Amino acid sequence: MPTSFLRLTLSVFIPFVAFATFTASAAPPAPKGTLVIVGGGERSLDVMQRFIQLAGGQKKARIAVLPMASEDAAEAGREMVAELDSMGARAYMVLLTRAEAETDAGAGLLDSATGIWFSGGDQDKLAAAIGGTAVLRAVHARYVAGAAVGGTSAGAAVMSDSMITGNQTPPGDTTGYYGDEFPAIARNRIQVVPGFGFLTTGIVDQHFIKRERHNRLLSAVLERPYLIGVGIDEGTALEVDPDGRWRVLGKSAVIVYDARKAHVTPKERAVLGATEIRLHVLPSGSTFDPKTGRGVLSP
Repeated sequence: MPTSFLRLTLSVFIPFVAFATFTASAAPPAPKGTLVIVGGGERSLDVMQRFIQLAGGQKKARIAVLPMASEDAAEAGREMVAELDSMGARAYMVLLTRAEAETDAGAGLLDSATGIWFSGGDQDKLAAAIGGTAVLRAVHARYVAGAAVGGTSAGAAVMSDSMITGNQTPPGDTTGYYGDEFPAIARNRIQVVPGFGFLTTGIVDQHFIKRERHNRLLSAVLERPYLIGVGIDEGTALEVDPDGRWRVLGKSAVIVYDARKAHVTPKERAVLGATEIRLHVLPSGSTFDPKTGRGVLSP
């Protein structure tokens, strides 16, 4: 079983503008694969077994683990490979520098993958490592061909077209337990940059209920009302089917902010406000159709 244990070295800042995967003039083909976006925290056995099933099932799923978001990427990758192997998958680690991610050889490590997993950590690190590279294009190609693509925490944040980095202006309040509180709903407060472009209809926030990140996601959504805010709690996942519909898995809930038909204060107004925002609180088993904006609660 081939495994890449290439050392991660990120010595330069790569502009986020380079991370866009597709141009407006060349719409990507419809994917045959499924997304499993986990909000962080403890991953439930049911969620991970579902991911393996979507990647081909036990003894057939061949899952590439990309751990570059982690502070200790090699160790995080080994742990994730062991976890997936223990559940019947055939997992291997792909740990690359940015220079290696830009090569055909790096992209070729994903040729046989039926699943790709982005580990947690810092989404900026992961974006700097593979954003806009041959490796990210290879992940998209596998997804279009039918591979399952999943990730947790930072690996969830990168999934959408637009990515919340975790940075804010002024720099973060550190009064909260986690040191990353977001005490205001305001313009120009939350840093949002291009993400990896797997979820095209929404913008993802993670650890959502546990860490009380409502203000952060509301700020991001009201400045971009064409995107649906997707707040995924810890131990919870959003499964995105090839037809675009969403289903909630795990132990908690997904909060959806839909401002596509809302009335938002004009950009020239300093105060950010809105009316007629649609809010959905979707526990495990519930579904949501972003085309119609309708959610259905679990029976």
